Amino acid sequence: MKTGIIGLPQVGKTSLFKILTRAKLEDRGYSRDAHLGVAKVPDDRLDRLAALYNPKKLIHATVEYADVAAIGQEALKETAFLTSLRNVDALIHVLRAFEDDAIAHVGAIDPLRDAKSVEFDLMLSDLTQVEKRLERLEKDLKKMRTPELEKEQALLIRSKASLEAEIPLRELEMTSEERKLIRGFMFLSQKPVLYAVNVQESTTLGADLETAAGKFGLTEIAARPNAGATAFCGKVEAELAEMDDEEATEFLASYGLQESGLVRLIRRSYELLGLISFFTVGEDECRAWTVPANSRAQEAAGAIHTDLEKHFIRAETIHWDTLLEAGSEAAARAQGTLRLEGKDYLVQDGDVMHIRHSG
Repeated sequence: MKTGIIGLPQVGKTSLFKILTRAKLEDRGYSRDAHLGVAKVPDDRLDRLAALYNPKKLIHATVEYADVAAIGQEALKETAFLTSLRNVDALIHVLRAFEDDAIAHVGAIDPLRDAKSVEFDLMLSDLTQVEKRLERLEKDLKKMRTPELEKEQALLIRSKASLEAEIPLRELEMTSEERKLIRGFMFLSQKPVLYAVNVQESTTLGADLETAAGKFGLTEIAARPNAGATAFCGKVEAELAEMDDEEATEFLASYGLQESGLVRLIRRSYELLGLISFFTVGEDECRAWTVPANSRAQEAAGAIHTDLEKHFIRAETIHWDTLLEAGSEAAARAQGTLRLEGKDYLVQDGDVMHIRHSG
């Protein structure tokens, strides 16, 4: 699963990508190719479980990010740029909310205007694609009418109406069958979006991060289906990236923060993709595994290894905080809080699981 970082020029998106992934990048120049990198998903739950087991290895979940070149109508006409953008599962739209005379910006600083402007460009690109496909479908239906083509046409007509009303496709209600029907188009405005406001450094940064969405008028668009908002300060995050853990904790405290804006951003982008984590624990390894929400236990076993899914018998399961309260698996088993679940059990975010199998 991949999250694309998008935005207008000079908003701080490539700086955000570098800090997130610790990537060392050369100047992109005129290339439209995306930069790719991976970020660890911070998870205090896993860290606390590791403190109980003191494992040889500790492995966090990860999110893959793609830093896409600056967005705009001209860029959206380029095949390489569109390919980079369509191949992501969700979008982080970085919005500039900081003043800096050294970094050029066209017009007044206005995150809501920028959000709407980019959204319009994405919808326009989708509309062009829908209209081309509908033209082709009309010709195909004259030759042969099939239920599949008729269903596709009806859905694309609905999609066209939504886009013409300037409503992104992520807000259009679809059945799972309909989503499958148009998955291949990889529509840009259908992708979940997280608005990430890059705010000014200040002595009240903690409060500023909490109130950024409301302050800049993003509350309404962030509350829409498959959308959200968070905030970070690129300047502060760049400084934090150079510090060790102890220094970073003190530095954050000076701003009234317990965690950085990037920690929340990574967590929110993970949630935006519809993902959850379950854990496997032991003296050799404590590890977070990533699965889609509402995954069954047998499917979760397959995330560890395909053989475990194939030969699945039962999952020995306990929620992470219940295990910590018990102090050990033996104590939890004695208390009856460590339970056996079958293949159709829906895995909960934060479950600790041991897979029993016949392989």
